[in-house]
Amino acid sequence: MAESNNQLVRALSLTDSSALVVGKVIGTGVFLKAAVMMQQVHTPLLMLAAWVAAGLLSLAGTLAYAELAAMFPKAGGEYVYLRAAYGKAPAFLYGWMQFVVGQAGVIAALGIACATFASALLPLNAVWFHHSFHLFGRGTEWRFGLQQVVALALILSFAAINCAGVALGGRAQSVLTAAKLLGIGLIVVGAFFFSGSGSWSNLTSAPEGSHWSGLGPFGAAMLAALWAYNGWANLPMAAGEVRDPGRNMPRALIGGMLVVIAVYVLVNLAYVYALPLVEVLTSNSTAHSDALPVATKAARTFLGSAGEKFISVAFVISGLGSLNAGILTAARVPFAMSRDGLFFSKAANLGPRSHAPVWAIIIQAGWACMLALSGTFDQLTDLAVFSLWMFFGLTAASVFVLRRKIPEAARPYRTIGYPILPGIFVACAAWLVINTLYTNPWGSCAGLLLISLGLPFYLYFSHESTRMDTNRRNGSGNV
Repeated sequence: MAESNNQLVRALSLTDSSALVVGKVIGTGVFLKAAVMMQQVHTPLLMLAAWVAAGLLSLAGTLAYAELAAMFPKAGGEYVYLRAAYGKAPAFLYGWMQFVVGQAGVIAALGIACATFASALLPLNAVWFHHSFHLFGRGTEWRFGLQQVVALALILSFAAINCAGVALGGRAQSVLTAAKLLGIGLIVVGAFFFSGSGSWSNLTSAPEGSHWSGLGPFGAAMLAALWAYNGWANLPMAAGEVRDPGRNMPRALIGGMLVVIAVYVLVNLAYVYALPLVEVLTSNSTAHSDALPVATKAARTFLGSAGEKFISVAFVISGLGSLNAGILTAARVPFAMSRDGLFFSKAANLGPRSHAPVWAIIIQAGWACMLALSGTFDQLTDLAVFSLWMFFGLTAASVFVLRRKIPEAARPYRTIGYPILPGIFVACAAWLVINTLYTNPWGSCAGLLLISLGLPFYLYFSHESTRMDTNRRNGSGNV
């Protein structure tokens, strides 16, 4: 029960919380990334090794976040941890980046992706308006048609579900995650037991003259996998609504990530078992933009022409699970910022019956809809990737900072393998950021510019918060 009308409700069970982790992480990457990874390393075993390595690195980050989530079981996730470790300014810049492009861009992208794959099942290809232009040095085609209408409807529908209460959003997430795992399970079983082209010899095949080409290509394959693992940091954003958070947050985070790693390895093993190497290499990717996705090719080996529709259904369900999880969790960041006086005051308000941060959800959904209509979310989220890993590293480093800053604080869970595992994660995050600065200086500087654009807003909200605090103390202001 809520302590008052202005308190969040701890209604998310361990099952709901685990479903949020699994459902948020497993999105589109599991159906698409094998091709671009194989193009980097050229052999199935190295591709699978890249999935495992990226999963273990993500798990190392999850272990650090689990300590912080159990220590600060409040809405806001990384915003709360960064505020405790480094102060309000870095925390605000993180929240600014997440709101403007990070989470809103992902929500927009998922809405469009679900509508795009649904067009394989329904007549949604009508385009009423379109226009080409350049943004951030890249050509962009703006279009408005049935797919955009469906994308907006999906975003607004799941926003409405979550406005009705976190319990309803959590139950919806559990159902969608179960359906998602069932669909992926059918792909794995079909590929291993009913595929006409399946062979264990596919795992050891390699192009003529191929050999280990160093850590560079393997690291590039890992980066592709890390994008597919993205989303494990979302559950802590909703920590203020998890039951028995000291116990359930670490269990959901660690258990959920172990499930994700197992699923990713199994399904990609199924792909390379069912398909000859050349079929994986030439699946849908930047190099083969008109080809079928690797998951569709694998499904066709045991379902024939029906495989394409099956994968479209599975993709839509998977995307909807990630969409719901993103809407549920991400809105808690502007909610927490607003509670600190660092965002629009409306975002701190809870629904009188649902006790959900209704206005934060509405604001976030509205901005995501604008990005979906703009057609620029891909460019914006590309800029956010650099920023995300910078904040991942800073947040994991908070474990070290806070153990020195507040050693006496209660820690229901302590990071396994401390200080080695969180240290490895921080070092890898730092390497990713530095490497991106070196290999993509324009994009990195654009990401830093994006973050710095939040400084004027931080100064404004800080000034307003200070002014209101002063008025309250003088007895002459209203909240």
